Amino acid sequence: MNNYQLGLIMNSCISVIGVTGVFIITSLAGMFSLGQAAYMAISAYITFVVAKMFGIPLILTAILGLAVSGLCAYIIAVPTLKLRKDYFALITMGFGEMMASIIVMLDKYTNGSIGFSRIPKVKNVFWIVVGLTVFVLFFAWALKRSRFGRMCIALKTDETAAKSFGVDTYRMKITVYVIGSVICGLAGILYGLKNRVITPDGFSWNLSAEMQIFLFFGGTNSLTGSALSAFFLKLIPETLRTVRIFGISLQEFRTVSYGLMILLVINFRPNGILGTKEFTWKGLVAFFRRLFAKKEAKK
Repeated sequence: MNNYQLGLIMNSCISVIGVTGVFIITSLAGMFSLGQAAYMAISAYITFVVAKMFGIPLILTAILGLAVSGLCAYIIAVPTLKLRKDYFALITMGFGEMMASIIVMLDKYTNGSIGFSRIPKVKNVFWIVVGLTVFVLFFAWALKRSRFGRMCIALKTDETAAKSFGVDTYRMKITVYVIGSVICGLAGILYGLKNRVITPDGFSWNLSAEMQIFLFFGGTNSLTGSALSAFFLKLIPETLRTVRIFGISLQEFRTVSYGLMILLVINFRPNGILGTKEFTWKGLVAFFRRLFAKKEAKK
């Protein structure tokens, strides 16, 4: 594969990591956040700006960026998770827009709206991105199947019932929000490593909305559905780049196409394409056995 194709795969993998963070927040605990791109920006800017200013290795500044991202998520979660769900969504959206403004205001360090481009080239970035994508998916899968994950699902299903069984729902919401935000922060760091330039516009509200769209399209309760949706829907605009109608690239209609797809899914598949189903090795083996059995029967 050439560099362009590898870049497309990396973009899709980074999208999968971001959507996995949103999946943990929305699908496990039932919280609707519209500001997860802000945590991508926090981790990315702290990682690369601090590394450039003080000459610290990227691995250490990346850990610092993730830690600050988690701290900011904790600071936001403590007061706002006591509010109703719709107010929580509005506050997270406002936080995302606030972070973009702060980055522009700190132009002495972040280079403002022009973008920070002094990001060193890292070897084997493709395999780093792919490896971390697999790790994050495995972590989310294990979390969903764990006792903590089942408690989160109980919280999402009926918060009052979860409280009656002794679940500290408030503390659990904070924990889930911090975990999901740190994972989104990891996606932001990988985004910077791949593109070697980060701008405030790259972490706007549109990106947060896009991740929610990918989640709902694949299936709000399906990790594999969300991951596949994030991977392939991220590729669609690039495949349409060369397709033009009346001299206009179809890539320009990405937002419109996403909106139409969401309308169709909401009407015909309210729970997403996969709903609550998950791909498993046993399920795939059983599927191919049935497929080959049908072919043999036709012969």
